[in-house]
Amino acid sequence: MIVVFRLLTHVPTPGVDVSAIRAFLQNNVFMGLFDLFSGGGFQNFSLVTLGVGPYINVSIIIQLLTIMIPSLEELSKEGESGREKINSYTRLFSVPMALIQSFGIYFLLNKQGVISQLNVFDLLILMLSLTVGSMILVWLGELVTEYGIGNGISLLIFVGIIGRLPIDIASFVSTLDASSILTALVFLALTVLTIAGVVMVNEGTRNIVIEYGRRGVSSQKVTNYLPIKINQAGVIPIIFAVSVVMLPSIVATPLQGSSNVFLQNLGSFLAINFNQQSLGYNILYFALVVGFTYFYTFVQFNPEKIADDVKKRGGFIPGIRPGSNTTKYLGGIVNRITLAGALFLGAIAIMPFIIQQFLGVNNLSIGGTGLLIVVSVVLETIRQVQSMTATKSYENYLR
Repeated sequence: MIVVFRLLTHVPTPGVDVSAIRAFLQNNVFMGLFDLFSGGGFQNFSLVTLGVGPYINVSIIIQLLTIMIPSLEELSKEGESGREKINSYTRLFSVPMALIQSFGIYFLLNKQGVISQLNVFDLLILMLSLTVGSMILVWLGELVTEYGIGNGISLLIFVGIIGRLPIDIASFVSTLDASSILTALVFLALTVLTIAGVVMVNEGTRNIVIEYGRRGVSSQKVTNYLPIKINQAGVIPIIFAVSVVMLPSIVATPLQGSSNVFLQNLGSFLAINFNQQSLGYNILYFALVVGFTYFYTFVQFNPEKIADDVKKRGGFIPGIRPGSNTTKYLGGIVNRITLAGALFLGAIAIMPFIIQQFLGVNNLSIGGTGLLIVVSVVLETIRQVQSMTATKSYENYLR
């Protein structure tokens, strides 16, 4: 399945000048990141240019709607059948999302002068080709999930990221000379520290002690732990933040081409102050990542619901009264832990800008976001392998 995915990244969409797109990618950090997630599919403008982006976006939206819409929440609690229905909805709505995103890419590249104006028939062919390619990747990802190890969608993104490593390392090494050896060593040390930091934050938890009174034995209690992860949101806040922070730079080009003087000035202001190399863009990017981390964490972790569940099960946190006091206690802990995780994610998001400012490395294609995804997938795959090994050993023991 992975080989098929890599082959598809080299099947170009008809009617597009690939060389113009590659030249455009060299000067656009965001589109370079988009190409990273598509595994090089965007650079070749292949059938899988969209990658699994539409599926991921729809799954995030449905996940949020599950918290807000009671019927979807009840469906998610129905076990395997409920999850299968939600997955079916996700696949179904991924098709219109892919069509919208394919038109959005055409509109953006057309306004940038990278793709010429297409007639209705050619545009329809382009949109359908990109949509079909994206859905093929979703199908391959689900096959990997069913027959392979771990989450197939995550593994495809992982393969897409590391597939670019040999070329990027060769490009980076080719720019080195005797005067830049120190810079290369600093960059290497920073990369190792970043990977270590991602592992620590991704695996770090705060264990809250919970005691339960054992029925029938009043003097005996059972101690358990409620683990609260430092980074509960994963990479989702960065995905949300990228979608929002790119809006000013996307609308800047059409505004600059307007006949209205005010709109032209507004477009110029947005183009200057909200490009990927500007300080304003990265400050906004950092703030959005922090904000979305808090938002998504509190959507996922409801202190009031957790406190109520603990109380119903006859449990309590030592030194904290059940009920509202437990809710406030858990809320305070989540606030403090989420702050650390949010600041870390924000620093990861703007890492390419920081490295460029202090080390002068401009050809950094795999930034902190890519490292975060790669390390997370590796850790999850290791856990899956260990779990399967333990299960197999237990089955052999029973035999």
